[in-house]
Amino acid sequence: MALLETIERFRFMSFKDIGLFRRSARTDAAIARDRSALGGRAAFEAAYAGGDPWASADPAYKYQRRKYETLLALLPDRQFDAALDLGCGVGHMSRMLMAHAGSVLGIDVAQSAVDFALHSAPCPPGLAFRQGDVTDLDPALDGRFDLVVLADTLYYLRPMDDALLKRMALRVRRLLTPGGICLLANHFFSGADRDSRLSRRIHRAFAWSPGLDVISEHRRPFYLATLLQGVTVP
Repeated sequence: MALLETIERFRFMSFKDIGLFRRSARTDAAIARDRSALGGRAAFEAAYAGGDPWASADPAYKYQRRKYETLLALLPDRQFDAALDLGCGVGHMSRMLMAHAGSVLGIDVAQSAVDFALHSAPCPPGLAFRQGDVTDLDPALDGRFDLVVLADTLYYLRPMDDALLKRMALRVRRLLTPGGICLLANHFFSGADRDSRLSRRIHRAFAWSPGLDVISEHRRPFYLATLLQGVTVP
Protein backbone atom coordinates (compact mmCIF):
# COMPACT_ATOMS: atom_id res chain seq x y z
CA MET A 1 0.00 0.00 0.00
CA ALA A 2 2.84 2.40 0.86
CA LEU A 3 4.45 1.78 -2.54
CA LEU A 4 1.16 2.37 -4.38
CA GLU A 5 0.61 5.62 -2.48
CA THR A 6 4.13 6.79 -3.32
CA ILE A 7 3.58 6.02 -7.02
CA GLU A 8 0.28 7.91 -6.98
CA ARG A 9 1.87 10.94 -5.38
CA PHE A 10 4.64 11.16 -7.96
CA ARG A 11 2.22 10.58 -10.83
CA PHE A 12 0.39 13.64 -9.57
CA MET A 13 3.49 15.85 -9.66
CA SER A 14 6.92 16.22 -11.24
CA PHE A 15 10.28 16.33 -9.49
CA LYS A 16 10.30 20.06 -10.23
CA ASP A 17 7.37 20.37 -7.83
CA ILE A 18 9.72 19.72 -4.93
CA GLY A 19 10.84 23.29 -5.57
CA LEU A 20 7.20 24.39 -5.43
CA PHE A 21 6.74 22.83 -2.00
CA ARG A 22 9.90 24.47 -0.73
CA ARG A 23 8.71 27.82 -2.03
CA SER A 24 5.34 27.33 -0.36
CA ALA A 25 7.03 26.50 2.93
CA ARG A 26 9.10 29.69 2.74
CA THR A 27 5.99 31.74 1.99
CA ASP A 28 4.10 30.22 4.92
CA ALA A 29 7.05 30.92 7.22
CA ALA A 30 7.26 34.55 6.04
CA ILE A 31 3.53 35.07 6.63
CA ALA A 32 3.79 33.59 10.12
CA ARG A 33 6.72 35.89 10.90
CA ASP A 34 5.09 39.01 9.44
CA ARG A 35 1.72 38.30 11.04
CA SER A 36 3.12 38.84 14.53
CA ALA A 37 4.89 42.05 13.50
CA LEU A 38 2.45 43.57 11.00
CA GLY A 39 -0.93 41.93 11.52
CA GLY A 40 -2.86 39.39 9.46
CA ARG A 41 -3.87 41.38 6.38
CA ALA A 42 -0.54 43.22 6.16
CA ALA A 43 1.32 39.90 6.21
CA PHE A 44 -0.59 38.73 3.15
CA GLU A 45 -0.19 42.10 1.43
CA ALA A 46 3.56 41.74 1.89
CA ALA A 47 3.51 38.17 0.59
CA TYR A 48 1.73 39.15 -2.63
CA ALA A 49 3.69 42.37 -3.17
CA GLY A 50 6.15 40.50 -5.39
CA GLY A 51 3.54 38.60 -7.40
CA ASP A 52 2.47 34.99 -6.91
CA PRO A 53 4.16 33.83 -3.65
CA TRP A 54 2.98 30.21 -3.93
CA ALA A 55 3.65 29.98 -7.70
CA SER A 56 0.10 28.68 -8.07
CA ALA A 57 -0.10 29.68 -11.74
CA ASP A 58 3.51 29.02 -12.72
CA PRO A 59 3.54 26.64 -15.73
CA ALA A 60 6.91 25.28 -14.58
CA TYR A 61 5.05 23.27 -11.93
CA LYS A 62 2.23 20.85 -12.61
CA TYR A 63 1.07 19.95 -9.10
CA GLN A 64 -1.11 22.98 -8.41
CA ARG A 65 -2.93 22.90 -11.74
CA ARG A 66 -3.58 19.16 -11.43
CA LYS A 67 -4.81 19.73 -7.90
CA TYR A 68 -7.30 22.36 -9.09
CA GLU A 69 -8.38 20.14 -12.00
CA THR A 70 -8.99 17.25 -9.61
CA LEU A 71 -10.95 19.44 -7.19
CA LEU A 72 -13.17 20.75 -9.97
CA ALA A 73 -13.73 17.20 -11.25
CA LEU A 74 -15.27 16.39 -7.85
CA LEU A 75 -18.09 18.87 -8.43
CA PRO A 76 -21.54 17.63 -9.47
CA ASP A 77 -21.93 17.39 -13.23
CA ARG A 78 -23.86 20.59 -13.74
CA GLN A 79 -23.36 24.20 -14.69
CA PHE A 80 -23.51 26.59 -11.75
CA ASP A 81 -25.05 30.03 -11.96
CA ALA A 82 -22.70 31.93 -9.64
CA ALA A 83 -19.51 30.77 -7.91
CA LEU A 84 -17.59 32.42 -5.08
CA ASP A 85 -13.86 31.70 -4.64
CA LEU A 86 -12.92 32.73 -1.09
CA GLY A 87 -9.20 33.32 -0.61
CA CYS A 88 -8.72 33.51 -4.37
CA GLY A 89 -5.09 34.66 -4.26
CA VAL A 90 -3.90 35.51 -7.77
CA GLY A 91 -7.09 34.11 -9.27
CA HIS A 92 -5.90 30.85 -10.85
CA MET A 93 -8.75 28.76 -9.43
CA SER A 94 -11.26 31.55 -10.14
CA ARG A 95 -10.34 31.51 -13.82
CA MET A 96 -10.67 27.72 -13.98
CA LEU A 97 -14.09 27.98 -12.32
CA MET A 98 -15.37 29.96 -15.31
CA ALA A 99 -15.73 26.64 -17.17
CA HIS A 100 -18.22 25.55 -14.51
CA ALA A 101 -20.19 28.70 -13.68
CA GLY A 102 -21.92 31.58 -15.42
CA SER A 103 -20.17 34.07 -13.15
CA VAL A 104 -17.29 33.87 -10.67
CA LEU A 105 -16.35 36.29 -7.91
CA GLY A 106 -12.91 35.92 -6.32
CA ILE A 107 -12.29 37.51 -2.94
CA ASP A 108 -8.97 37.79 -1.15
CA VAL A 109 -7.85 39.63 1.98
CA ALA A 110 -4.86 41.14 0.17
CA GLN A 111 -5.50 43.96 -2.28
CA SER A 112 -2.09 43.16 -3.80
CA ALA A 113 -3.38 39.66 -4.66
CA VAL A 114 -6.54 41.12 -6.18
CA ASP A 115 -4.49 43.60 -8.24
CA PHE A 116 -2.33 40.76 -9.56
CA ALA A 117 -5.43 38.71 -10.43
CA LEU A 118 -6.96 41.64 -12.29
CA HIS A 119 -3.87 42.56 -14.28
CA SER A 120 -2.11 39.25 -14.90
CA ALA A 121 -4.56 38.38 -17.70
CA PRO A 122 -7.74 39.84 -19.20
CA CYS A 123 -10.88 39.02 -17.23
CA PRO A 124 -13.58 37.39 -19.37
CA PRO A 125 -17.19 38.56 -18.92
CA GLY A 126 -18.59 37.20 -15.69
CA LEU A 127 -15.27 37.08 -13.78
CA ALA A 128 -14.64 39.66 -11.05
CA PHE A 129 -12.23 40.11 -8.15
CA ARG A 130 -12.46 42.19 -5.00
CA GLN A 131 -10.73 42.62 -1.68
CA GLY A 132 -12.49 41.22 1.37
CA ASP A 133 -11.97 39.38 4.63
CA VAL A 134 -13.54 35.91 4.84
CA THR A 135 -14.25 36.53 8.53
CA ASP A 136 -16.12 39.77 7.78
CA LEU A 137 -17.93 39.34 4.48
CA ASP A 138 -20.51 41.80 3.15
CA PRO A 139 -24.02 40.59 4.12
CA ALA A 140 -25.13 41.62 0.62
CA LEU A 141 -23.38 38.48 -0.65
CA ASP A 142 -25.74 36.18 1.26
CA GLY A 143 -27.82 33.77 -0.80
CA ARG A 144 -26.18 34.73 -4.09
CA PHE A 145 -24.03 31.68 -4.86
CA ASP A 146 -24.82 28.09 -5.76
CA LEU A 147 -21.10 27.23 -5.45
CA VAL A 148 -18.64 28.41 -2.80
CA VAL A 149 -15.00 27.26 -2.97
CA LEU A 150 -12.56 27.45 -0.07
CA ALA A 151 -9.27 25.97 -1.26
CA ASP A 152 -6.39 26.29 1.25
CA THR A 153 -7.98 29.37 2.83
CA LEU A 154 -9.27 28.65 6.33
CA TYR A 155 -5.95 27.01 7.19
CA TYR A 156 -4.50 30.53 7.53
CA LEU A 157 -7.08 31.99 9.93
CA ARG A 158 -5.75 33.19 13.27
CA PRO A 159 -6.47 32.85 16.11
CA MET A 160 -7.70 29.38 15.19
CA ASP A 161 -10.27 27.71 17.41
CA ASP A 162 -13.31 25.49 16.94
CA ALA A 163 -15.73 28.34 17.69
CA LEU A 164 -14.29 30.41 14.81
CA LEU A 165 -14.44 27.45 12.45
CA LYS A 166 -18.07 26.76 13.31
CA ARG A 167 -18.93 30.43 12.76
CA MET A 168 -17.25 30.23 9.36
CA ALA A 169 -19.26 27.13 8.45
CA LEU A 170 -22.49 28.91 9.36
CA ARG A 171 -21.38 32.00 7.42
CA VAL A 172 -20.63 29.98 4.30
CA ARG A 173 -24.07 28.38 4.54
CA ARG A 174 -25.65 31.84 4.41
CA LEU A 175 -23.74 32.59 1.21
CA LEU A 176 -25.29 29.60 -0.55
CA THR A 177 -28.56 29.36 -2.39
CA PRO A 178 -30.82 26.46 -1.29
CA GLY A 179 -29.10 23.26 -2.42
CA GLY A 180 -25.87 25.11 -3.20
CA ILE A 181 -22.51 23.36 -3.02
CA CYS A 182 -19.47 24.14 -0.89
CA LEU A 183 -16.10 22.72 -1.98
CA LEU A 184 -13.65 22.71 0.93
CA ALA A 185 -9.99 21.74 0.52
CA ASN A 186 -7.00 21.93 2.87
CA HIS A 187 -3.48 20.60 3.23
CA PHE A 188 -3.22 16.98 4.36
CA PHE A 189 -0.02 14.95 4.64
CA SER A 190 0.47 11.98 6.93
CA GLY A 191 -2.56 12.65 9.12
CA ALA A 192 -0.45 12.85 12.26
CA ASP A 193 1.36 16.12 11.48
CA ARG A 194 0.16 19.52 12.72
CA ASP A 195 -1.15 20.70 9.34
CA SER A 196 -3.19 17.55 8.81
CA ARG A 197 -4.69 17.75 12.30
CA LEU A 198 -5.68 21.35 11.64
CA SER A 199 -7.30 20.37 8.34
CA ARG A 200 -9.28 17.66 10.11
CA ARG A 201 -10.56 20.27 12.59
CA ILE A 202 -11.66 22.52 9.74
CA HIS A 203 -13.51 19.75 7.93
CA ARG A 204 -15.13 18.48 11.14
CA ALA A 205 -16.45 21.98 11.87
CA PHE A 206 -18.11 22.15 8.45
CA ALA A 207 -19.50 18.62 8.81
CA TRP A 208 -20.94 19.72 12.18
CA SER A 209 -22.84 22.67 10.68
CA PRO A 210 -26.62 22.17 10.85
CA GLY A 211 -26.96 23.94 7.50
CA LEU A 212 -24.51 21.78 5.55
CA ASP A 213 -24.71 18.09 4.65
CA VAL A 214 -21.56 16.20 3.67
CA ILE A 215 -21.90 14.74 0.18
CA SER A 216 -18.45 13.19 -0.05
CA GLU A 217 -14.91 13.35 1.32
CA HIS A 218 -11.78 12.72 -0.71
CA ARG A 219 -8.17 12.14 0.31
CA ARG A 220 -5.70 13.05 -2.40
CA PRO A 221 -1.92 13.52 -2.43
CA PHE A 222 -1.20 16.28 0.08
CA TYR A 223 -4.76 17.58 0.56
CA LEU A 224 -8.21 16.69 1.86
CA ALA A 225 -11.38 17.73 0.02
CA THR A 226 -14.99 17.70 1.22
CA LEU A 227 -18.12 18.45 -0.77
CA LEU A 228 -21.06 19.79 1.22
CA GLN A 229 -24.57 20.86 0.24
CA GLY A 230 -26.60 23.61 1.82
CA VAL A 231 -29.82 22.41 3.43
CA THR A 232 -32.77 24.18 4.98
CA VAL A 233 -32.75 23.96 8.77
CA PRO A 234 -36.24 23.67 10.31
